[in-house]
Amino acid sequence: MLVVSFLALAALWPSPKLEQARAWPVLRVPRGVEALCGAVGVALFGGLVYAGLAGTQSATENLLPTFVFVVFWVGLVVASVVFGDVFRAFNPWRALGRAAGWLFQRISGAAAPRPLEYPERLGHWPAVAGLVAFGWVELVSGFSEEPDVLAGLALGYAIAQLLGMALYGVEAWTQRGDTFAVYFGMFARLAPVGVQEWRLVLRPPLVGVSAAPAVRATVAFLCAAIGVTAFDGAAQGSLWRSAGDALQDAVAGLGFGASAAFKVSQTIGLLATIAVVALVWRIGMAGVRSVTSAVTRAELGRRFAHSLVPIACAYVVAHYVSLLVFQGQAVAGLISDPLGDGSDLFGTAGTAIDYTVLSASGFWYIQVGALVVGHVAALVLAHDRALTIFPKPEEAVRSQYWMLAVMVGFTTLGLWLLAQANA
Repeated sequence: MLVVSFLALAALWPSPKLEQARAWPVLRVPRGVEALCGAVGVALFGGLVYAGLAGTQSATENLLPTFVFVVFWVGLVVASVVFGDVFRAFNPWRALGRAAGWLFQRISGAAAPRPLEYPERLGHWPAVAGLVAFGWVELVSGFSEEPDVLAGLALGYAIAQLLGMALYGVEAWTQRGDTFAVYFGMFARLAPVGVQEWRLVLRPPLVGVSAAPAVRATVAFLCAAIGVTAFDGAAQGSLWRSAGDALQDAVAGLGFGASAAFKVSQTIGLLATIAVVALVWRIGMAGVRSVTSAVTRAELGRRFAHSLVPIACAYVVAHYVSLLVFQGQAVAGLISDPLGDGSDLFGTAGTAIDYTVLSASGFWYIQVGALVVGHVAALVLAHDRALTIFPKPEEAVRSQYWMLAVMVGFTTLGLWLLAQANA
């Protein structure tokens, strides 16, 4: 499928289309909508933290873990791809930061102090650190099973975001340093809808992500996004279980206890997976640069970084669709009894999960379809961008031989991870 798509693009796509596409305004968004959504986000965040601290410490009976790792981490990706940047509207720390600035101005009668200029060298590095840390919490630490610890981490993250906003400004920090704003924002650019200058707009598929600016560490962020999901899949397979056990034994031989040795070995596996994804991308960019010496490899990496977004999305859907479909149903019961204390606020506490809602073959088709569609979309984005970089169409096509190899490699990895998970 990828080869056919590559040949079709080479023959039928001789000039850039996505770079020049336009969006169509549909309606004006009232400014009060943002304040209302922000208030809802703050209230929801506060309620979830309270549930984690005051509720039962059973991960399956407390609302917080399921909400964070199913609704937030997975469901919001799907919502972003369909409806646009949902998280930006409900982002609780962004809402608090904006509210603090407004209150300061109202009380003091003067504008808030001018924030520092965000350092260009930082780029997306704070967001990268947060993404890897979240992956570590979810997959390695064991904290995902402890609601009170999760609540504490959520509060710590919110405080860190508020400090970043205080230093560099709400929008500057949100667009660069807030892990989840960057994460969901990049998927939202795949959506056919967006908001520009307080107007809801419709746009052709992939146009939004093609217009996304890349800064320092954008590539690292996308490689981390793919790597975290890839490691979650690999950790379920026999190959990593064997290698991980051997690594854990080696770490234990250095004097670590069993629990610490497990965490160290899993951490190494997580970082190594991200490094492998980055290495594949680096090799691909070195190949693309063999076509031209006019652009540095780092600059090529930034110019083509947006093509990794649909791949990251495909990995999320392929790996987590069953979690979303099955465990997502548990939210109906948990939201009625968020503390796990036997309450039934909405009459849905006894709702059971229907495991027959989708068959195993149905999941397989969705997973494989997501991988294929995601990687074809990545090829389209890369081909369109190549036509803007290389002066001759034949050079652009020649550069994409390497991108085709990268996409085949990522597709093969994705299919292998599915096989590992279903073995």
